[in-house]
Amino acid sequence: MNPLDTAQVGTTTLNVTRLGLGGAPLGGLFTDVEIQTALSTVARGHELGIRYFDTAPLYGHGKSETYFGQALQAFPRDQLVLSSKVGRVLNPVEKQPDTDTYAALPPFEAVFDFSRDGVLRSLEESFARLGLDHIDIAFIHDPDDHHDQAINEAFPALADLRSQGVISAIGAGMNQWEALSEFAREGDFDCFLLAGRYTLLDHSGLADLLPLCEEKQISIMLGGPYNSGILASDLQPGTTYFYQEAPAEVLDKARQIKAVCDRHNVPLKAAALQFGLAHPAVAATIPGARSPLEVEDNIEMASHPIPVDLWAELRHEGFLPEHAPVPTD
Repeated sequence: MNPLDTAQVGTTTLNVTRLGLGGAPLGGLFTDVEIQTALSTVARGHELGIRYFDTAPLYGHGKSETYFGQALQAFPRDQLVLSSKVGRVLNPVEKQPDTDTYAALPPFEAVFDFSRDGVLRSLEESFARLGLDHIDIAFIHDPDDHHDQAINEAFPALADLRSQGVISAIGAGMNQWEALSEFAREGDFDCFLLAGRYTLLDHSGLADLLPLCEEKQISIMLGGPYNSGILASDLQPGTTYFYQEAPAEVLDKARQIKAVCDRHNVPLKAAALQFGLAHPAVAATIPGARSPLEVEDNIEMASHPIPVDLWAELRHEGFLPEHAPVPTD
């Protein structure tokens, strides 16, 4: 598999590399990333051929967007695709907030706001951090508890901006598939960012969302292909799954999948990255990285040769659904 091949986003004119670069780690996910390391990470991704970059105001309360903006300004804008998100605005606070998720945050509070004014404010502030006057894809971010406002206010605001050329595509990004299926039926979306729900460990997006998106020509970007760490770890106790310590049964399943990979001399990470890309609805997978070495490793894993027999054994052992496409199909 060539991770630098491209795929069309929905019915738009955008094309993304099958392997993108996710920006949450550069915002200080769990541990801080120094600015020079962050800039070098983005630059290394571009140097190696990645042309799809994803960020959000939430990621480090603006830090990730700032780093992406500084790093990408050196490269031709029309040769890359950049996505960010709306649905949270950053309000200044006197004291730097503490969270369990992001480290070394600047003094802002992230507040949900899916109103038209909130969307416009969010994008205006994102443009300032990115140093741009437009982005390619705007995802409605985590509207789990705000469905009506997201579809009735945020989406129409983005549709207006799409018609004006301020953005090229509209999406929604979530850690669940159910609401994305509703959005697919309700709105004229171009793509969705599905995080952690179509992986080697969680196939829940397969039955309804992915075939629906294939039918409607809505592209899927897979976030969290390593399930927030476990599929890129040494599978020791304490590894993370959906941003929490992995339950014993999930850790055991991951170890059994790794045993199959080991029998075929394939790194678990390689199988994790390449599995999701086989589905025809999936345009890209966007693992995060916090160093140039991690970017290099992701490219190596996404292009690692995988024999047909590995996928066959995973199916035979019940670790993959029979109808889940694999890279050899």
